[in-house]
Amino acid sequence: MNEVNKHKNYQALVEDRIYFGGASDVEDMIKNEGIEVIVDLRGEATQCAYPDGDVQWIQVPLGDNATGPQDQLFQQAIDHVVEAYHNGKKVGFHCAGGGGRTGAVAVGTLITLGKSQTIEEAEALAKSIRARVNIKPAQREAIEKLFNT
Repeated sequence: MNEVNKHKNYQALVEDRIYFGGASDVEDMIKNEGIEVIVDLRGEATQCAYPDGDVQWIQVPLGDNATGPQDQLFQQAIDHVVEAYHNGKKVGFHCAGGGGRTGAVAVGTLITLGKSQTIEEAEALAKSIRARVNIKPAQREAIEKLFNT
């Protein structure tokens, strides 16, 4: 294993195009993968986790401990990821730790891109790629509203 990948804490959701992880992984995503668009799911963020003038930072303010579903915000985040992908850009998305909000967006992205047919299938795939995926009840409710399969 080469030195660059030895400490890689983020993963490729779609090989060489879509990456996901936590806020602490953004610098490595940008430097190692040439990420052009970062979709930041942290409602608490005030700037990109690794400010870089060449990277487009899009914030979708999701709450990690939201009491109700945030389906419209999840849809916005998924749309930003998918749009960057369809525009040929390398895109990364993250929340603070890369488990809950990130996991829910990963599930929606996989379904939207046709790589999974159901929420359960998409969640199993996302977890097989990134073991930290742990979608909370309000996040699951939001995803179910969007992808009632």
